[in-house]
Amino acid sequence: MTATHEVLVTGSTGNTGRPLVARLRAQGVPTRAASRHPSPDDHEATRFDWYDPTTFDNAVAGVRAAYLVPPPLDPDPVAAMAPFLEAAQRSGVSRVVLLGASVVETGGPAVGQVQALLPRHVQEWVVLRPSWFMQNFVGDHHHADSARTLGTITTAAGDGRVAFIDADDIAAVAARLLTAPTVTNEELVLTGPEALSHTSVAEILTDVLGRPVRHVSVPASEFERQLAATMPAPGAKLLAALDRQIAAGVEDRTTPGVERVTGRPPKSMRTVLEAAFDAGRR
Repeated sequence: MTATHEVLVTGSTGNTGRPLVARLRAQGVPTRAASRHPSPDDHEATRFDWYDPTTFDNAVAGVRAAYLVPPPLDPDPVAAMAPFLEAAQRSGVSRVVLLGASVVETGGPAVGQVQALLPRHVQEWVVLRPSWFMQNFVGDHHHADSARTLGTITTAAGDGRVAFIDADDIAAVAARLLTAPTVTNEELVLTGPEALSHTSVAEILTDVLGRPVRHVSVPASEFERQLAATMPAPGAKLLAALDRQIAAGVEDRTTPGVERVTGRPPKSMRTVLEAAFDAGRR
């Protein structure tokens, strides 16, 4: 695998896809940006939809490595992604970097079922299993919106801690793995540099925004009810269940994954939030 092979990036307008496309193109790597709504100004972009198999063949044509972002909040992504992996195999895609989740191992639910399929379809594969994104507290995420408008972050995570990770650090790892001469078929759990409670995140937001932000912890059933008012019920149920896991301590860990692949440590929550809100003010 060399950097001259074209790379496909699905979810190219998302949190990890957008910086990944920028990184690859800055390195001179021909990169096909794939999304449901590709930019008309990007001649290397293509329309791609997990639920529309007619978009698969065009997306993988000429591609040798692919970054796959599963359809968000789909409890059964394998139904959409298995046919794509078959199309990719027919087209000659030989390497896949799959975006998974820190708490989901191969063979587990949802994306864990997709992870189990990779060895059947590609010679080289890596599953990135990041913790929760720092970007959940900026942009249009419900936590970010609540922090800005209400001065609160509501979760069912209690005092559970998460080693939140910057999406750009995930993109940096993916860029290295997509273009390296070879990769080791493996799962990589990726985290930020420190595990923080949502109360600690609220304290950082208070400093960065210059106004009070507090963490409000509610029962998982109440959190699910609140989320269901803004998203499909299965997604609300999934997010509430994940908060239960945070409360139980499953995300309270850090790993050396980012530095191992990129050669530099992951960015801190304060650094990322200060940069994001400073850019927004400008």
